[in-house]
Amino acid sequence: MLSQILEFIANHALLSLAFVLALAAVLFNEYRNLTAGFKAVGPLIATRIINDEDPLILDVRENSEVKDGIIADALHIPMGELPKRMAELEPHKDRTVLVYCRSGSRSASAARRLRRAGFEQVYNLAGGIMAWADQHLPVVRPGNRKNKGKNRKKK
Repeated sequence: MLSQILEFIANHALLSLAFVLALAAVLFNEYRNLTAGFKAVGPLIATRIINDEDPLILDVRENSEVKDGIIADALHIPMGELPKRMAELEPHKDRTVLVYCRSGSRSASAARRLRRAGFEQVYNLAGGIMAWADQHLPVVRPGNRKNKGKNRKKK
C-alpha cells in the first residue's frame, strides 16, 4: 500500500504537490477560523442576533458600495477608515457586534480587529450583504435611513 502511494507521488509530482498545497490551505483556514475569536453566521442567524441581542451592526463596505442599500440601523465605517475611527466604537464595547461587507472577507478582517481591540461578542455575516440579499432580507437606501446606527439602545 505505501509503495503504491510513493509510486503515485513519484509519477504525479505536480498533482501531489497541488494536493498538499490545497490541504495546507484548508487546514490553515480552519485553524484561522478556530482561533479568530469571532463567529461567522449566515443571514438567518444574523436576523436572530439582530432581533434578540440588539447588536451594533457595522457595515465596512466602501462608500461607493452602499448606494444599493444597507442593513437597517447599521453604522457605516469603510474598512480603510476603521483603524482611525475605532474610538467611535469604544462606547459599544460591551455590546454584541455584527460586522458585514459585500462578501464577508473584509468584515472578517474587521471582526479580527474588533476582537483584538477588546470587543467580546463579535459576529461576521458570512457571505456579506450578497448573502443577505439572496435571502430577500430588507435593506434601506442610504437616503432613507433614519438613525444611521447611532440611536439604537444599549443593553
